[in-house]
Amino acid sequence: MKFEDLLLEIGGFGRFQILILLILCLPRINLPMHFLLHNFLAATPSHRCAIPHQEAFVNLTVEEVLLISIPREPDGTFRSCEMFSRPQFQLLLNSSLRPENDSIIQPCQHGWAYDHSQFTSTISTQWDLVCEQRGLNQATATFFFIGVTMGAVVFGYLSDRFGRKTMLLLSLVCSVVFGMLSAASVSYSMLAVTRTLTGVALSGVSLIVLPLGMEWVDIQHRTLTGILTSIFWSIGNMLLAMVAYLVREWHWLLVAVTGPCLLSIVCLWWVPESARWLIANGKVKQAHRHLLRCARMNGRKDFAVSPEALRRMATDKKPGESYSYISLFRTPVLRKISLCSGAVWFGVAFSYYGMSMNLTGFGLNMYLSQFVFGIIEIPAKMIMYVLVNRVGRRQSQAWALILTGLCIGANVIIPKPFTSLRSVVAIMGKGFSEAAFTTVFLYTSELYPTVLRQNGMGYTSFVARLGGALAPLVFLLDEVWRSLPEVTYCGVAVCCGSVAFLLPETLNVRLPEGIEDIEKRAAFSSRVKGPPQIGAPEGILLQTLPK
Repeated sequence: MKFEDLLLEIGGFGRFQILILLILCLPRINLPMHFLLHNFLAATPSHRCAIPHQEAFVNLTVEEVLLISIPREPDGTFRSCEMFSRPQFQLLLNSSLRPENDSIIQPCQHGWAYDHSQFTSTISTQWDLVCEQRGLNQATATFFFIGVTMGAVVFGYLSDRFGRKTMLLLSLVCSVVFGMLSAASVSYSMLAVTRTLTGVALSGVSLIVLPLGMEWVDIQHRTLTGILTSIFWSIGNMLLAMVAYLVREWHWLLVAVTGPCLLSIVCLWWVPESARWLIANGKVKQAHRHLLRCARMNGRKDFAVSPEALRRMATDKKPGESYSYISLFRTPVLRKISLCSGAVWFGVAFSYYGMSMNLTGFGLNMYLSQFVFGIIEIPAKMIMYVLVNRVGRRQSQAWALILTGLCIGANVIIPKPFTSLRSVVAIMGKGFSEAAFTTVFLYTSELYPTVLRQNGMGYTSFVARLGGALAPLVFLLDEVWRSLPEVTYCGVAVCCGSVAFLLPETLNVRLPEGIEDIEKRAAFSSRVKGPPQIGAPEGILLQTLPK
């Protein structure tokens, strides 16, 4: 008997599963509030060189002082990073005159003056991360995603070794500790370190929440589970816009987005460990207790299974055998899955964060952009719910990512003055991008066997976070060519989306328990054309058809 058969006996999607999913959605809401926090934490308001007071300025207005102290751009605005080495009083008589020569133009010498109408303070204004220090400002997001990358490796392995719930709890506790330390940062170095460690901690939440919920749900409701969990990410997106609008001081903004982790820690008490993982790791008594609890809550009072029966639920894991990331590349089929899914994850994260961190580039207010980007994700997820069940995971994944790239590329061609059209195309691209992200979580959790599922999620998340870490740095390429960042995002998304066509389809197919299931499934599929049928060998390809 397979675990899928056991789930059907105890109720594969009853009150027990709904309670678990609702509790696990709480940390899911909190994730985008940290992952996209850089948009507001490191926002750079309008700024100019600070002008020291001089006796000659006594009878001049502020506008006149700026006129003779700071050179202008061709559009008439004052430059952000340069000033005159000495006042150009002749400009008071004729502001259209050019300076005597360009040699009198120099970088800011006395710091910067910032426009505080939108932000009370950000890390940019706190430590003057502008002009020559602009790269450090963008690097803040990169440091965070480097932490998430390292956390993906750590928590992916540990959650397969020590259990999903234990590592999720550890991840949440560390998120609170390092999040609060970030808010208390007194230097840029301290912020960089604490944000990196926050990324490590939050990576565990990102990795574990979906598989833990999925491993308690039957085949028919796996897609619904993935979409429902993902919708709460979009809710977190919208909440971030509202919280950032209300809290304009960066220290308190960090406190505001970290606090909800405490509620998740409390609620996690009611979430059981994955019975799949417990059985696969020989912890039969605990699995038996959780299964009985599930049956009672779902009204299956006649359910009865002995611990001995659970021990007979075989996987291909031999006694004393352990798995690691190397196991993902030992067998031919699993190696192909790992390489291709890694490429897809990189493209998904690279394009998603490339769009999400360019809130001011599409003609909308940044708070409105964040909120609209969150709203558009919900219908995108609803559409994907239909598509992944009708056309399958593979086609949905590939085309969602390819269309994301095409929308980004279209905005390279559309002229800047067409702000409405650019905004519509950007919103469509954001919807496709979120659709790709929604599908990749569901798809990947179905590709890997139970004994390696968290290792697989850890590896793919590691690759994705490399994409997330590189995404904000790509914006610096605009100094080479203004449209180069968008062209880069477009090219990567289209190429990685095409790789998804090389992955196997998992629609209505049982979650594999061991590596042998993966290899046998591929061998059977190579001999039989068409979709897998009921009665496939070993029950590996058993397909539950919609009723």
